[in-house]
Amino acid sequence: MILVYAELHKANNPMTRSFNIILAAQFFSSLADNALLFAAIALLKNLDAPSWQTPVLQQFFVFAFIVLAPFVGAFSDALPKGQVMFISNSIKMVGCTAMLLGLHPLLAYGFVGIGAALYSPAKYGILTECLPAHRLVWANGWMEGLTVAAIILGAIFGGLLIGHRVEDQVVQQLGGLEFNGGIDTAPEFAIFVILGLYLVAAILNYFIPKLPIEHTLTNRTPGFLLTDFWRSFLSLWKDPLGQVSLAVTSLFWGAGTSLRFIILAWAAVALKLDLEQSTQLTALVAVGLAIGSVVAAKAVPLEHAVNVLPLGIGMGFVVLGMVFVTDWRLAVLMLILIGSLAGSFLIPMNALLQHRGHQLMGSGHSIAVQNFNENLSILLMLGAYALMIDAGFSINTIVIVFGLFVSVTMGWLTKKHGHDQD
Repeated sequence: MILVYAELHKANNPMTRSFNIILAAQFFSSLADNALLFAAIALLKNLDAPSWQTPVLQQFFVFAFIVLAPFVGAFSDALPKGQVMFISNSIKMVGCTAMLLGLHPLLAYGFVGIGAALYSPAKYGILTECLPAHRLVWANGWMEGLTVAAIILGAIFGGLLIGHRVEDQVVQQLGGLEFNGGIDTAPEFAIFVILGLYLVAAILNYFIPKLPIEHTLTNRTPGFLLTDFWRSFLSLWKDPLGQVSLAVTSLFWGAGTSLRFIILAWAAVALKLDLEQSTQLTALVAVGLAIGSVVAAKAVPLEHAVNVLPLGIGMGFVVLGMVFVTDWRLAVLMLILIGSLAGSFLIPMNALLQHRGHQLMGSGHSIAVQNFNENLSILLMLGAYALMIDAGFSINTIVIVFGLFVSVTMGWLTKKHGHDQD
């Protein structure tokens, strides 16, 4: 965060100051989202909930992105986006508070997902309003880099908060905070601390300068919004540059989410690692993603974004190489490389999608369509992974299928769109 601030502070103008606040708000909000997931999992264990409810937590969170997709874009474009981000973080705070007050974690985390679904179009859409087009790849690099940092730190921070050390040395020494009958367990204390992170994010959102409203709708009835979303959906998929950027970002998030689960199973078989060690390996992909994001932000101009498509082919082949790895040190290098290749093509595609969406229909609408496609891709690819496990496929077979799918799909997209120009 200090490096980001120093970099942005060099240019003393309102646009970079606004971007600085936006980055900080996104970091704390994402940090809270990821830490809350681990706190909710620990809370489910304390409640002796069935084990199937643990993965369903993430499904409840993602579900809002799909169901609300036709409406969040219009909401984002109807108000100043800083105000939308403030409202969204307030909804997250309500969900976090409800979990602390005793609402079932599935329902409470799902409510937090509603806030996240509203937040997403605004946090990306505001970039097109406060920065010129030639700065979008750079801005996405910082945004995605800090988001990845929040994912990694959220897991570490959440894990520390729900650990026995906090329960033994903090909660018991405090004697239970006087809130809802007393906070006397580590998960409850974690949720209380995370609530403070959401509050920090909301305060930062409040100080984002109001920017002019673009592409506002005069008709906001549900029927019109559904029709308008479908029109935006078709418009992006019919536009050549919108099509390729939407396809690539959807493929990335579906593949990236599946890869986390694949790595857990692969590390247990190929590297003989336990669950804790395997989980640490998944973080290495995120480290690589951050590296690739920084490289892309500095090296890839928006007008040449489609030139990065072959990197996706390479990523698929590197994934295939996992079947030959049996040493954890080589695995570390390979997973960082996979993440770096992913970040190198994701960031330019994100920027291109935002730029084309802003030109065609408004940034809020385009990000809503993007969220719908990406989260639908996550559900479908995780479903395919589950079916392969249920069919008895070995983990090496799954890795091969997964790597080939990524390479073949990116190869087809490269052939189809490799010569498109912005």
